[in-house]
Order: sequence, then C-alpha cells, then structure tokens
Amino acid sequence: MEPRHLNNLKVRSLVIHFIRDFFMGNDFLEVETPIRCPSIIPEAHIDPLLSEHQYLQASPELCMKRLLSSDLQKIFQICKCFRKNEQGPFHLPEHTLLEWYDTHATYLDLMDQCQGLVQHIAQGLGLGTSLVYQNQAIDLRPPFDKITVEQAFDTYGSKPALKALEDGSFDELMGFEVEPCLGKERPCILYDYPAPLASLAKLKPGDKTIAQRFELYVAGIELANGFTELTDPILQRQRFVLENQIRSDRGQSSLPLPEKFLANLENMPDAAGIALGVDRMVMLFCNSVSINEVVAFAPDTL
Repeated sequence: MEPRHLNNLKVRSLVIHFIRDFFMGNDFLEVETPIRCPSIIPEAHIDPLLSEHQYLQASPELCMKRLLSSDLQKIFQICKCFRKNEQGPFHLPEHTLLEWYDTHATYLDLMDQCQGLVQHIAQGLGLGTSLVYQNQAIDLRPPFDKITVEQAFDTYGSKPALKALEDGSFDELMGFEVEPCLGKERPCILYDYPAPLASLAKLKPGDKTIAQRFELYVAGIELANGFTELTDPILQRQRFVLENQIRSDRGQSSLPLPEKFLANLENMPDAAGIALGVDRMVMLFCNSVSINEVVAFAPDTL
C-alpha cells in the first residue's frame, strides 16, 4: 500500500472516531439497524441492489425512524449503504453513510449541528478553523454561508429553479452550474427546496411551495442532505406512490411500499434527520480528488 493511501486510511479512522465523539458528547445513542430489508424507500432516481429476495439499503432511514416511533429521541448510525450503477470521483456503489435524527428539532437545528460536527472533526485533526482542499483555503468558522435554492439558481444557473423543474433540466443545471459554485471559500448550506423535491420532508409553514430541506456543500461537493421530517402517513404514502409512478413511466420496476414504516409513522414524534457521506467528508480532510483514495479497496481492485 502506498504511503499516501495508508495515511488516508489513518485519517479516515480518526474522522469516524471524532464523529462518534461528537454525537456521544451531545447525548445521541448510536444504533445499528439491518442493511438488508424486504422494503426500502421508493425513489425514482435510485435503483436498489437485491440480496436474494430483499433489498440492500440506500439509507437506514426507515428503520431509524421506526426507532423514533419507539420512544428513542436522539440517535445516530454509521453504516454501509448501496446504490446500483453509481461509481465516479464522488460515488461508490457501496459507501459509508452517517445518519442522525433528533426529535423535536427542525432542519434549522440540523444546520447548526452540521456546523458543530465539521468544526469538531477539524479541531480533532489539529486543523483549527480551516482546511485546504485542492489549493483552496476553506474557512470553517461559523456561521456557514446560506443560500436558498431559488437564490442559487438565480445567481449561478442559466434559468430559474422553477423553470428548470418544469422543463426537466433541474438536476442537470444543479450538477453542472450550481453545485460547483457552492462552498468554495466557506461551507455552504443550500436550503428551501421546491415542494416537488420534498422527498420525506415537511413543507414550510405558511408556504406550501417550499420544503424544509437543505444540503451541505464544501468545495462544490455535496456532503449531506437533511430535512424536517414528514410525519403524516397518508401524505407519505401518496409521495411513495408518486415515486413508483415515475419509476413505471420510466420503465423501471415499482418497489413494494414499506407498510410497517408507514404504520409506525403515526406514532413518530416531530423530528429532523440527515444523511452525510462519510467517504466524501474524508476526501475533504485528505485533500483527495477521488473517493477511491479514501477507502481500503476500490471496486476495481477487488
């Protein structure tokens, strides 16, 4: 193993250590849920991997929310997740995800927790209040920059966000025009997504066109996706059905609805939850341009 690769694995171990240290220091309980389940979140843009007759999770979200419905209040998990046919500089078909949930919190609280987590890791690694990624100094001092999706498309995109949604170019413009401009000098929180992109998020009180959802970017890299959780089982079922309809329209197979999750959702308290890519976080602290450089074995080495 090359010295740089070995050093990256050492940094990775430390990053995971400081993640645990941060959450345990803030009274979160670490949990472990199955990675193979009979049903997963139906999502139009994700093709799941099968293991015999069950699915490998793309996220531990469903099981973790079921734990919230069983009276757990602050939980986190570091686990393996899977997405079919996803491989590139920032993607692996098998990747490591950090996910955490906080009852009676909102996406605004998660934004603060993201700031605290990034700073805790940087300080633990002896970097103080900044890091250098690809010759660009990034200031990690609070508060992080914030910009709404509408403002970001108006500033960096070639067309407004709603227009891009209407003509189907939203994801393309986000990936090629907006994202590369985010978090270049300071971490950036992109928030208030249009309601059609609500996923499992609540809509904003007083404005049903906006979802309480945000993403965290550093150096143009998306690190995390969080939201105030939707707890209405009827509305959540409708969203799952819509995702399956989109899949069918695209020629993809429909996925079974997670009925036990929907039943438990009736007892779930108000909460906020977020998923953060551990491999990508390690990339930043290792100054690596490829996710393959921060895992023990890249897929093509197996």
